[in-house]
Amino acid sequence: MEFVWHDGGRAACGFVGQAGDCVTRSVAIVTGDKYRDVYDRMAQLGGSTPRSGVRVSVMRQYLAERNWNVTDWDGRWASQLPEGALLLNFEPLGRSRTGHISCVIDRVLYDTWQPFEDPTLRLAEVLICSNEQAHVYRPGVGGNDDTAGGNEESRLTQQEYERILKRVRALHRTASNEASTEGEIRNAMRAMQALMLQHNLSRSDIVDDGEIVRMGMTRRACPLNGKRACQWEASLAFYLTTDIFPSVQHYRQTVGHRSLYWFYGPVDDVQQSLELYREMLMTIATAARLRYGTHVRGSGASYAEGYVHGLPRNHAEQEAASATGDVVMSQNALIQSRMLAVHDAANNWLFQECGIRLRSGGTRYGRGDFDRAAHSKGKADGAKHDYAGKVGQKRIGHQ
Repeated sequence: MEFVWHDGGRAACGFVGQAGDCVTRSVAIVTGDKYRDVYDRMAQLGGSTPRSGVRVSVMRQYLAERNWNVTDWDGRWASQLPEGALLLNFEPLGRSRTGHISCVIDRVLYDTWQPFEDPTLRLAEVLICSNEQAHVYRPGVGGNDDTAGGNEESRLTQQEYERILKRVRALHRTASNEASTEGEIRNAMRAMQALMLQHNLSRSDIVDDGEIVRMGMTRRACPLNGKRACQWEASLAFYLTTDIFPSVQHYRQTVGHRSLYWFYGPVDDVQQSLELYREMLMTIATAARLRYGTHVRGSGASYAEGYVHGLPRNHAEQEAASATGDVVMSQNALIQSRMLAVHDAANNWLFQECGIRLRSGGTRYGRGDFDRAAHSKGKADGAKHDYAGKVGQKRIGHQ
């Protein structure tokens, strides 16, 4: 099923920070209502903020208020989903996570991540949404005056929110300044709290970097054959998220007899890292099979490991650049600081949106006998790769 990243208009309406708002997002996409209107009404119906999730009963009540008919689909397979607007209710196989609501319009899934890629979720319910008084909203379809007007209004709303955030942050600085008088601190705190309550802002929204808290996040999976992934497959994922796309993080999940490598972080970087990972998996595995007949054991696995170890690294360039002066070292420190902030935001999104909190642990990989000659040959071939593509985009290719 085709997947399109869509936040339901959350960022366009000026909302910042991470939130588990899958119900609000999906309803906004299906109905075409503005995210802020859905958010506010969900809060009234549910009696709590929609940032942390909304009950399915509240979602049904919202749709009923706007004359949307909701009927259960009696089909069995996701590949047979009907045309039109659908709301999908996913339930976890275990009790360690919460459920998830997503939406499909004309067999295209709109969400911030692809729930069908997660084997720990099952499709428990499909709701068909129809409204005779309103057309089915299709995100990204041109020529719709209402959509164009909504986008323009969203841009204006975002500008207003940016001004509000600047005002709140200025008040926060005043309240935190030791040089401020007691009256100034009290007035700043009172005004700041009023603005935060009025516009659904939290403390993290005003102290984090504005660019990062507005950054769209996602996660995508690359399934691998076998329960025990090869060492070179793990090394390749680490290489991509360290040297090529440092803003992206990854983790491994084993379900049944299959391993999955999940990439999560900023939307564009995750999509590019996933495509490059799949492309390099195919390239390295094909090269190993052509030379040694396999890529999972023996000489073939040793060749693949050497291939990954021989890929160009950025560390040498950074060390050489850092020797040119304190300015470059300061720039590198700023870059590292920003990457850490992006990683923290991505981990927070992963917990808020997907209910996943990662922990470190030992991992076992499969590999046969080590062949030093094959490893050296793979390392030499890997060193010949050039990642410079169009407009500087790093892609795979031989020199």
